[in-house]
Amino acid sequence: MTHTLTDRTLALAALFQAAQLVQHVARRGHAADSDVETCINSLFQIDAPSTEAIFNGSQGLATGLRTLRARLRSGGSAEELEITRYVIVMLHLERKLAGYATMQDTLRIGIERIRNQLNYFPSTHENILAALGELYQATISTLRPRIMVQGEPTYLADKARANQIRALLLAGIRAAVLWRQLGGRRWQLFISRRKILETAQRLLEQPTSSDAP
Repeated sequence: MTHTLTDRTLALAALFQAAQLVQHVARRGHAADSDVETCINSLFQIDAPSTEAIFNGSQGLATGLRTLRARLRSGGSAEELEITRYVIVMLHLERKLAGYATMQDTLRIGIERIRNQLNYFPSTHENILAALGELYQATISTLRPRIMVQGEPTYLADKARANQIRALLLAGIRAAVLWRQLGGRRWQLFISRRKILETAQRLLEQPTSSDAP
């Protein structure tokens, strides 16, 4: 797998996409199905040949790329800054996770077990999301600091939505791990901000398959 700026930007976009989807589910009660599917599917791409293959191309990360671009331009409303907070905590938890080999093994085994259920259910089926949510609770949720998700109490108390949120947080942590594996470092978000912005913009401007002649 390559370790280019494009690869790292895609991994960052996946992280920001997961964070925004968590916010949408918690505050609005729903999120775009295709965006959720991209994030959840990425959890099961264990031996993908490239970063793009993990996310089935950059088109599925358009929401994440736009969110990344907006957040790197600084400023924003309280809800927009909330997304950045989720991202920062997930990056911190990725560093914590790196120090727990047993937890990493538990996550790998759990994801492989859940992947077997894809023979019977689509990746965004409630059974898959419930299994991923339980795996998150047994692993990442035990680390500190915990990710404190803000939203409407009715949505947060709903079991199906809570499972979806946990599954998306797990996908966000996976994206943070990938970003680190590709050479991503926190300082790059400041020193290489302009280059990341330019790369995100270029990826957003790439023609989709439907635009191709």
